[in-house]
Amino acid sequence: MIQAVPGLDDRAMALRNHFLGWQCRVRQYAIRYDAGRPSDGMRPVLTVAGHTPPMSRRVTTVLIKQDSAAITKQFRYMVLKTNDPSERYDAALKCLAAGYYQKPHEFSDRLTALFAIESPLAETTAIASMCTLDFDHASQRYRLPCAVRVLSAKDSAFQATYWHNRLFNPAMPSDVRILEFAPDWLQGEADPPSP
Repeated sequence: MIQAVPGLDDRAMALRNHFLGWQCRVRQYAIRYDAGRPSDGMRPVLTVAGHTPPMSRRVTTVLIKQDSAAITKQFRYMVLKTNDPSERYDAALKCLAAGYYQKPHEFSDRLTALFAIESPLAETTAIASMCTLDFDHASQRYRLPCAVRVLSAKDSAFQATYWHNRLFNPAMPSDVRILEFAPDWLQGEADPPSP
């Protein structure tokens, strides 16, 4: 059961809880039936207002557990254990398919995304400190205005995102930028609406 969050009304809580459940289902399906390939449910369109036209592009997001230290340690171990990318990929799928996404209440409602260090989109988004994430997948849509924060390498969400991505991308550079997106659930929208 997902706990209530102070400051959110019933509609905002329903939206938040529905989104987290949906995210877990979308990710679990991708892991179990599509070899972990990110679907549009994990790849929202990120839009930064204030540009003509607005700057927007699909980004792949990561859903982080609230207490991510143990799983990050496990991801890191799996990455460093072998130099064989296919062995690492198989281990990642096995780990994530086993029940990782079974309990939505274990996840933070903040998403993260990894960018190349010189990414113009990441730079523009970080400077704006606000963006909108538009999810559209399997007859469900969410429009989430988000506050944006650049994570430092010491942040647990940075480490969780970094090692999660390294499991699937052996060519990933060590110098990356990771942004965190904190949805404004009071202003967010779902279509169809959350029950």
